[in-house]
Amino acid sequence: MSEDILKLSPLQLDALREIGNVGAGNAATALSQLINQKIDMTVPEVSILPLGEVPEVVGGPDAMVAGVYLRVFGPAPGSILFLLPRESAFYLVDMLMGRNQGETQLLNSMDESALMEIGNILAGAYLNALSYFTKLTLLPSIPALAIDMAGAILSVILIQLGQMGDHALVIETEFTTDNDGVKGHFFLIPDPGSLNTILTAIGVKE
Repeated sequence: MSEDILKLSPLQLDALREIGNVGAGNAATALSQLINQKIDMTVPEVSILPLGEVPEVVGGPDAMVAGVYLRVFGPAPGSILFLLPRESAFYLVDMLMGRNQGETQLLNSMDESALMEIGNILAGAYLNALSYFTKLTLLPSIPALAIDMAGAILSVILIQLGQMGDHALVIETEFTTDNDGVKGHFFLIPDPGSLNTILTAIGVKE
């Protein structure tokens, strides 16, 4: 899979970016309804990188982050990882729970549930977009949440994945409200063969 995923053409990356943009629009609508506040989401960048380099994208292996992890089931199985800096996670929790910005400093069980719900909404939005373009039925598992160093979170995921996937499709996601913005990173880690299935289904397989 490494060779396939690293040889994506500009046309294929554009198609994946378009799916990311539609997914971001879906997620923005769902989150806006959840918190009763307008949220815009954009996807400035889509790229491919080895899993070992994922922590660098979010500030290095020692950076404290919130991570939401899900498995994807269906004809193109894989994994989804949503990572964002801890402060950004607190920001989103404040928005979701109707608190003043900066109020959340530690997460309680309700806050953790709120973050997992955000991960659920994002995963569902992206998978819906993928399903729309590919006509494949893709379903997410129940999300798992961790607040830890990026390197530690990735180590646990790598153990779970084993040999299933060694590269990730990175969909950088930027949330913007009327006042502030926060960046998160959405990683789709396809199982071997899944990316080919997706690209064939959307008609951009070379």
